[in-house]
Amino acid sequence: MTRGNARVWHACDDLVARYADGSLPEPDAWSLEKHLEGCAECAVRVSRAVRGTAPGTLLAEVREAVLEAAPPAARTLAPVPVPVPAPVPQPPRAARLLWAAGPAVRGAWLPAVLLVALGAMALEFGGGFHGTRALLLAIAPVVPVAGVALSYGPHADPLYEVVAATPAGGLRLALTRTAVVLAVCLPLLTLTGLLLPASGAPAAAAWLLPGLALSLATLALASFTGCRSAAGATAGGWLCAVLAPVPAAPGGEATQRLAEQLSRCLDGAGAQGAWAVAAALSAALLAARRPAYDRLPRR
Repeated sequence: MTRGNARVWHACDDLVARYADGSLPEPDAWSLEKHLEGCAECAVRVSRAVRGTAPGTLLAEVREAVLEAAPPAARTLAPVPVPVPAPVPQPPRAARLLWAAGPAVRGAWLPAVLLVALGAMALEFGGGFHGTRALLLAIAPVVPVAGVALSYGPHADPLYEVVAATPAGGLRLALTRTAVVLAVCLPLLTLTGLLLPASGAPAAAAWLLPGLALSLATLALASFTGCRSAAGATAGGWLCAVLAPVPAAPGGEATQRLAEQLSRCLDGAGAQGAWAVAAALSAALLAARRPAYDRLPRR
């Protein structure tokens, strides 16, 4: 690609030719298509190159055949010049960033995360309840999963079908919104955990790898079942695993049993290593399932 200055660039001839014959890799093709939305000059060059390919030649022959079959008066009409469209005005950068952040961060999810953090602090220091860190660590890994479920899909975005058909849609948009969700809840909930007494619970940052692994697993599973079903499966599986011993605990020992179960799930190199492997496998499955995000509908 060639650049006229720091802000304006145009596609080089080789890039245009490879796009026209279909040999350009998909990410580069997406980038070029995004550029064509605002660059009339490159749009004309790409159109000219496509007309020179075999499909373009075939379409020209079809056009000639249609004109020959048309009445003589229609064939003598002069072609109507097609005006070159003006570049589409772009919204302000702040508006684009807010849209990319997703409905979860713009809606009720962010206040809910703040409520979880403030509620844990109030329960520990205002309500005299000991063992709040264990409760926070049990809930924390499912918070980003809920954010992912609320950020992507036709249920979350009224422009979903339109956006999903653009180069900026699909898995790229899902990953962008997941990254925003993680960037919000990871530091907030970890800082809250650091301010709470340990009371036998694991370290405040022990939930980070499980939270990442569950978020990636949700995205990978969503390519089969949809975002909401995938989030329900991963979040429900985690809560069942950590809360299973609690109902059988004698009175007054529920938080202790929860802390012990969390220690088995989160503490130590073995547990953290298993979560790292789970995150890597989920990422690999997500990469393999990427084409599923390019098909509609995804619910």
